[in-house]
Amino acid sequence: MPTTSVKPVFQPLVFDERSPEEMSARAREWLEQSKRRRTVRDFSSRPVPREIIENCLLTAGTAPSGANLQPWQFVAVSDATVKRRIRTEAEREERAFYKERAPAEWLEALAPLGTDANKPFLETAPWLIAVFQQRFGVTTEGRKVKHYYATESVGLATGMLIAALHNAGLATLTHTPSPMGFLSSILGRPRNERPFLLLVVGYPAADARVPVIGKKSLDDIAQFI
Repeated sequence: MPTTSVKPVFQPLVFDERSPEEMSARAREWLEQSKRRRTVRDFSSRPVPREIIENCLLTAGTAPSGANLQPWQFVAVSDATVKRRIRTEAEREERAFYKERAPAEWLEALAPLGTDANKPFLETAPWLIAVFQQRFGVTTEGRKVKHYYATESVGLATGMLIAALHNAGLATLTHTPSPMGFLSSILGRPRNERPFLLLVVGYPAADARVPVIGKKSLDDIAQFI
């Protein structure tokens, strides 16, 4: 077996134990709050304080990750010029997707959501958070550090970020134009990072509308053995 000179350091766990009744109540409350989360495509330009975004990003940073290497990087964008550049490039890719790249089956699946290549929310919303996955880490000496389960880790952090933003009272939209290389260029990211997802964040517009959709039942998504 390979050996290492690094010895683990442990400390007592801080754990808030609750009664089954309190746990059940909290689980039901969080479920009801989560059921009110909706993906929004009509955003208000109303400003959102940076402190809120910072705390939600710190929450995302508490996510579990392979070997605790935390292979994520978040770039929070509020600058109007940068948002305009992102919208221009995203819509370029989206037009190609809808006209050339997307198979008919995919377009049929998207039809109930009413999406198209126009993405005005990329400029309207006060914040865009670009999520990047570090394919490998780099030490201060320039040595590469392998990342384990990087995709799974960044997915977990992104989910926690969405939940934190919803809990704070903000609306979100997950946007994944393909390809997303333009984000690396516009935001000046290093070569060891790749774009994972673009998260649109803000208040919903006063007249925001969402499609009538449902979620699968517990029987459809889970089994108890």
